[in-house]
Amino acid sequence: MAGHSKWANIRHKKAKEDSKRSKVFTKVIKELTVAAREGGGDPTGNPRLSLAIDNAKAVNLPKDNMERAIKRGTGEGDDAATYEEVTFEGYGPGGIAYFVEVTTDNNTRSVADIRHIFTKHGGNMGTNGSVSFLFEQKGMIRVAAEGKDEEEFMLEAIEAGADDIQSEDDLFVVYTTREDLFNARKALEEGGNKIESAELIREATTETKVDADTALSNLKMMDKFEDNDDVTNVFTNMLMDEETLQVAEEMG
Repeated sequence: MAGHSKWANIRHKKAKEDSKRSKVFTKVIKELTVAAREGGGDPTGNPRLSLAIDNAKAVNLPKDNMERAIKRGTGEGDDAATYEEVTFEGYGPGGIAYFVEVTTDNNTRSVADIRHIFTKHGGNMGTNGSVSFLFEQKGMIRVAAEGKDEEEFMLEAIEAGADDIQSEDDLFVVYTTREDLFNARKALEEGGNKIESAELIREATTETKVDADTALSNLKMMDKFEDNDDVTNVFTNMLMDEETLQVAEEMG
């Protein structure tokens, strides 16, 4: 597994999320609303909503905000939402593939915003299907590693349904199939593990190695996508080793 690129991107993204609490709240609120709209407001019969509630709790979203978001999705609230999920595909500097997930109440605005970011940063937005074949959807669970033996945890995670487990700083990152995400998360939590987050991601099946200049250009473009309130996730097939990442950060 091409871990260096993955962990560089995760670390970069996590640092941004940690520093932008309001963006994190916006993301989990939208996910609560969409999940409730699609599968109803009862988490016991709606695995997606159950995961969304767990993730909302993990970032300490106030209970009132959580309940309001769910009611908005089921149409019970005064401000019933009309969010829709859309995806955008394209290429960034150096031919790096981008898959951008958006949750929006105004698709026209989102299309214009996403196209502008691609164009302004030396990329170009493609049509649906232009890069999606380069990504595979998987489940990703972040688990607090403190006080845990790595080998014991790996055995536990495999038993829970993990396809792969990686260690990064103070976290274990567990990968599952799309279908196994909910059950694996539940099994790990019941085993006494602290779950930091659980979500569906898109992992590049073919990666493109970049130099520091190209990495920096793409990191700046990723920042602009992540700053957009409608964007929920940005996935690329950029491959960076630790040295390239360090140089890019120093240049930035």
